[in-house]
Amino acid sequence: MSQFFRVHPDNPQSRLIKQAVQIINDGGVVALPTDSSYALACHLDDKQAVERLRRIRGLDERQLLSLLVRDLSELANFAMVDNRQYRLIKSVTPGPYVFVLEATKEVPRRLSHPSRKTIGLRVPDHAITLAILEELGQPLLGTTLIMPGETEPLNDPDEIRARLEKQLDLVIDGGACPREPSTIIDLTGEEPVLVRAGRGSLAPFGLGQAA
Repeated sequence: MSQFFRVHPDNPQSRLIKQAVQIINDGGVVALPTDSSYALACHLDDKQAVERLRRIRGLDERQLLSLLVRDLSELANFAMVDNRQYRLIKSVTPGPYVFVLEATKEVPRRLSHPSRKTIGLRVPDHAITLAILEELGQPLLGTTLIMPGETEPLNDPDEIRARLEKQLDLVIDGGACPREPSTIIDLTGEEPVLVRAGRGSLAPFGLGQAA
């Protein structure tokens, strides 16, 4: 049975943020709000939690999970980026984008794509998620909360609680989020490649206007 925290979306209560981080550190899988839809997240070093997260979402080992980071100061620990890539990422973060980048050797193999050695990185623009990342002191592993067989992400914390309370350890109610997934951009090649259109403009990547 999951816990359910109502957290202020602009001024998150410190007590609840600390409790949420404790649940994550104890191996919990949580649903939390982002600047796109709700996401599932867990501790990046907890293999059992990562496997549970994949089961809930119906994702196999080949499907990329994303690292949620506080800011770009953590980028070099997990991804190899050149100046061009860095400037592009910096221009649109924090924001509703996941960037597919080449993973560094420090990234555990189970977190990177098994054949391509890539990693997804995201700097979310949401006070609750950023507060959790700040308190945790390291990235979270996350994925957009889209249920198996469905195409739209979940954005209502009450619905998430009703459907997943037996599978999650915590649902953080930060109010309704947009019902759009994050936009995924692959930056591993010469030019940006759109992997999934979602919330956010594609214009900065030379891929057209708003998704």
